[in-house]
Amino acid sequence: MTTEGQRERVRGYIRAGLAEGVRMLTGGPDNPGGLNRGYFVKPTIFSGGNASRVAREEIFGPVLVIIPFDTEDEAITLANDSSYGLAAGIWCADSERARNLARRLRTGRVRINGAPLDKRAPHGGFKLSGIGREWGRFGIEGFLEYQAVIG
Repeated sequence: MTTEGQRERVRGYIRAGLAEGVRMLTGGPDNPGGLNRGYFVKPTIFSGGNASRVAREEIFGPVLVIIPFDTEDEAITLANDSSYGLAAGIWCADSERARNLARRLRTGRVRINGAPLDKRAPHGGFKLSGIGREWGRFGIEGFLEYQAVIG
């Protein structure tokens, strides 16, 4: 992390996950071994439902929650049950199936099978992840003011 405050904020989320009873698979709020200088946080992975703070809020640190699902419909419902919608990722052997799933997600960007970012494509989120776009034609147009001169 870049500051002590940010490190403590992220560690607070990890502690909150533990306090809520979310199952921690690895990591934790303690300082990473051997790193006594700097603002490091252990990469932390939880497994649990979609109701905990660590699953529902933007942490901006190395914290991940794995939320199991049984069907594609359930996966889409879980993914869309968020106040945020910046980006998503889908890994699937069938590209047409992946694109169909991507169309159902309420996010500004969906990367399929780890596809690289494309600066020509617009970037921006849905819901609380922002309004407007950057990159690509739509990003440039956000900085333009159009004028119509008629007659």
